[in-house]
Amino acid sequence: MLIVIILTLALLTVSPVQGEALDSLTVCLQKGDSCMLQYNTFEALRYYQQAYDLAQSQDITRFSMDKDFSMSKPYVPEDKVPRHVRLKLADCHYQRADYRQTAELLKNMPEDSLSHDAFRELALSYQKQGDTDSYIYWASQLLGHYPMDAEIVAGLILAFAKNDQPQNGIICGLKYTLKDSTNILVNRALADAWFMNRDFTAAAMLYDKLLEQGDSTFNTLYSAGMSHSQTGSLERAYDCLSRALEVSQMQHAGCAFRLGVVCVDTKRYPEGLKALELAQELLKPDTITMKAITLSQGEGFYLTQHYPEAVKAWKRHLDYNPSSVATCYNIANAYAYLIKDEEQAKTYYQRFLELARQEQTPTPQLAEMMEKAEEMLKYFKMLRRSPARQSGGSAPSPASAP
Repeated sequence: MLIVIILTLALLTVSPVQGEALDSLTVCLQKGDSCMLQYNTFEALRYYQQAYDLAQSQDITRFSMDKDFSMSKPYVPEDKVPRHVRLKLADCHYQRADYRQTAELLKNMPEDSLSHDAFRELALSYQKQGDTDSYIYWASQLLGHYPMDAEIVAGLILAFAKNDQPQNGIICGLKYTLKDSTNILVNRALADAWFMNRDFTAAAMLYDKLLEQGDSTFNTLYSAGMSHSQTGSLERAYDCLSRALEVSQMQHAGCAFRLGVVCVDTKRYPEGLKALELAQELLKPDTITMKAITLSQGEGFYLTQHYPEAVKAWKRHLDYNPSSVATCYNIANAYAYLIKDEEQAKTYYQRFLELARQEQTPTPQLAEMMEKAEEMLKYFKMLRRSPARQSGGSAPSPASAP
């Protein structure tokens, strides 16, 4: 009798605690759900995390995927956290682009416990993190449960191609097309996989099918043109590439180049030369950026005593900034003091002086540089008359005048 009383008191003690925990958990979830309806993932994350932490700390186990909570059907959970709490928290992390945390919450759940949305979020989290191998694994697992998810099929095809396994992607895509051969997303990925597998005939046929379906995006037109040019269908290649260049608003160098080659091969010489000229123009590097890069390279090489490399970099700088008096002066000094090439030094001192004398009001620094350049030219002239060649002094620091 005493044992029964003790057990009864123990149950009365535990039940309110567990009941309070369940009530608190429900409140947190309801608040989180309300925030999600308002697209307020910031507040929702706080409530869902509270629910998750509460479930872990209270060891709540009376949750099941079904609605039978009777004592006659005991439920043994995989962990302390109810399935739907974990899924809500993972979804909130996914909406906030915290893909690492999303994957951590979902990857150890049994696959039959994952909803379709959760399964997609798990696979796509790895894709968005650039983990192609993990994406391939989880996308393959997802398709085992939901084989008609076209977006995942297309993503898996491209992931295989990225991993240098286009043939595996082709198998995946063909399996899908046995039931649905009209999905544009899958057909695009499959055509790309054929192209990467260098089966240009199959790729061209599929790109043409996409164009018939109305998929006239730049990538489809460009890839179709490339495929047809590889198979020798030059008229078809010309049609696709010319349309692709128009879609790119005449801004794609590769397309302009390929179109130019096809035009020349089909005797459309004026159009081909125009396209090749456009490609050449588009391929030119950004002058402003290249000015800065080559100038810094020259200074870096000079200060680390790599003088030939410094001169080479400064000469490239002159290609983008031919009126740079400081660069001509630096090259001349490097040749004169360090590389000991008198002829090159004279050439660049003279070039420097030609540019510097065009300045109507030279700065004191520039005037001093001009004076030193003239002295060096006189020194070289004197050396020609003297058998004993002497040093012209120590090398100056690189000039930074424009």
